[in-house]
Amino acid sequence: MQTLPKSRLLRFVEEAFQLAQRAVARYSSKYSKQRYTLHQHIVLLCLKVRKDTTYRTLLDELIEMPRIRNAINLTELPAPSTLCKVFNRLDMALWRVLLNLSVSLLPTDGVAGIDASGFYRSHASKHYTKRTKLTIQQLKVTLLVDTRANAILDLHVTTTRKHDTQIAPSLINRNAAEVGVLLGDKGYDDQQIRTLARENGIRPLIKHREFSSLQQAWNARLDAELYGQRNQSETVNSRLKRKYGAFVRSRHWWKQFRELAIACLTHNLDKML
Repeated sequence: MQTLPKSRLLRFVEEAFQLAQRAVARYSSKYSKQRYTLHQHIVLLCLKVRKDTTYRTLLDELIEMPRIRNAINLTELPAPSTLCKVFNRLDMALWRVLLNLSVSLLPTDGVAGIDASGFYRSHASKHYTKRTKLTIQQLKVTLLVDTRANAILDLHVTTTRKHDTQIAPSLINRNAAEVGVLLGDKGYDDQQIRTLARENGIRPLIKHREFSSLQQAWNARLDAELYGQRNQSETVNSRLKRKYGAFVRSRHWWKQFRELAIACLTHNLDKML
């Protein structure tokens, strides 16, 4: 019988497994029961986000996926509560390391666009939001996207109405080595951002808000072809919502941040394929 070719899902799992092996040790502690590896847990969490499903549904579908299980050496399935506890235990720093590793495997060119979008917190308990006095019903997610590979270089997530000009500096400082040109719309029109970018060896290509003829002239002198690549960041924002959902399932803000980081990692792994 002819061997079936590898599906896109199987190749995704193999790439995620190799990436996890590069980033973390096999087990989280020497006292671990060693029933499942951290590599297997990371792949299953990525797979959950990629399929935009629940823990229980994912594990139910894995029963009928022997090739997927074999790819990560999974001989028995964990309980849904096990994956939930692992998701709580793996902190944001680990997902950022994995995100950076995924970027290194893509053909980036140093031209990056910055753009923000909102994700709904529709699954958050109304009692929780009232008790914690949360007045905003969306998470503001700012992505730094390489325009050539459509890879997500970094993300910033906040539950507040922080302005774009307050968010951009942290993304610039964290990614100065990977970015050569920074593309932004008028929401990032701030002299401090331009100065910070130049200090880090980055060419800022940000449109000015037009309050005078001088600012209109500056906008007219922008490299239109290069600046037009900024649309790629909006495309990636749209793709994240269409493929992995426009809302987060977790109720706690720190879990919501991690969920979005996994979605960005999953996006990069998909682009590798």
